[in-house]
Amino acid sequence: MKRILVADDKQSMREWITQALEDKGHEVLVASDGDAAITQAATGVDLVITDLRMPKRDGLEVLKAVKAMAPDTEVIVMTAFGTVENAVEAMRRGAHDYILKPFSIDELEIRVQRALEAGHLSEEVAYFKEREAKRTGTMIGGGPAMRRIHTLIDKVAPAGAPVLVLGETGTGKELVAREIHIRSPRGHGPFIAVNCAALSEGVLESELFGHEKGAYTGAAGARKGRFELADGGTLFLDEIGELSPGIQVKLLRFLQEKEFERVGGSKTLHVDVRIVAATHKDLKAAIAREVFREDLYYRLNVISIELPPLRERVEDVPLLAAHFLAKYGMEMAKPVRLTAEVTDRLTHYHWPGNIRELQNVIERAVVLADGDAISTADLPQELLAGLPPAPHATARAEAPDPLLAGTAADAPTDLTQRLESLEKAIIVEALNKYRWNQTKVAAALNLKRSSLQYKLKKYGLTGDDDEG
Repeated sequence: MKRILVADDKQSMREWITQALEDKGHEVLVASDGDAAITQAATGVDLVITDLRMPKRDGLEVLKAVKAMAPDTEVIVMTAFGTVENAVEAMRRGAHDYILKPFSIDELEIRVQRALEAGHLSEEVAYFKEREAKRTGTMIGGGPAMRRIHTLIDKVAPAGAPVLVLGETGTGKELVAREIHIRSPRGHGPFIAVNCAALSEGVLESELFGHEKGAYTGAAGARKGRFELADGGTLFLDEIGELSPGIQVKLLRFLQEKEFERVGGSKTLHVDVRIVAATHKDLKAAIAREVFREDLYYRLNVISIELPPLRERVEDVPLLAAHFLAKYGMEMAKPVRLTAEVTDRLTHYHWPGNIRELQNVIERAVVLADGDAISTADLPQELLAGLPPAPHATARAEAPDPLLAGTAADAPTDLTQRLESLEKAIIVEALNKYRWNQTKVAAALNLKRSSLQYKLKKYGLTGDDDEG
């Protein structure tokens, strides 16, 4: 259901349009002149349909005022005095559409639907411009731990139940939330992420639930919150353990009743949103300290996914390093590689900052690297401290990932290992892409299924074969 304002000085036209929109399940506000239209629009609407010629202020003035208050609100201008000049001026000032009277109900419904879709899209685009700039990669890894995570995501994604993602800082909890969203029936809808620890209580409440005009000093107009922006999709609440008691109560109510009110408002809103929450904290300990609600914990923890720290999935370090190396090498136009010694150091480090720390280490190394290879001199000192001297010439042929190591001067057997490592990396990538479905992987790699099974056994890549 959307909130639509209809402004026209003719009562019969207002009633005719109102009936058509209400039949489609929308809430309709009406205004008989420009001043009333602007006042109504200030309460927060999803779409404005305004006549061009009205008393007090005309449709173009209404359009201008609406765009000043809420730039993402779409406006359809109607008139019985259609000229090319009027249409051009309305569109120039930001109207989404221009409709000439008389028009049919079918034509109106089509234009309203297009305008509502455009309005929702513009809100998402504005939000995602900020979020996508910070986004890095997708879930990477072919070891047993990550295979279990992928299997669990496949099981929980189709359901609409809340999911609680647990794990240390930097383990990739938001990426798991995105994968749940993408693999779910909501994958076509918005994915909205909020870091609950990054905002103060008052700001966070407004960000989540929105606010009405005048809700606080500076609230010049109504504003949608992240719950409304995530309608039809997924809302990811990171650092859920940082929520204040007041917001915990509002979140619990939403999980139980699927409804909430904007800050400063009394109108109850309903949205269709799946909640995925995440934390690195021990919520049971927080419950014991009475700083986190036990009933909220059980509503959020319908399904839980615990991510292992990077030190417990060291087999994925070379793959992750290769991903970040390609990313930053391309961004900085520096096609560098990792030597066998550096790869060995990365694999044996304990990674207290997990994947996020590895990403930063690789970015720093690409910046500092001279020539075509990253050396230990480009690594942070804490990464090298306490490690035994790395092996030299003979170990270069045993590099975990020859894609990232070795030179043309290495022993001839090194080339074979490098090619095998390349083949293994390609197979792992395809396995992750097709979720370990051997039939699809074999087809994608142009291999016979028996040949693929031989290579899986050769490289120790065993797992359940899901043909579904």
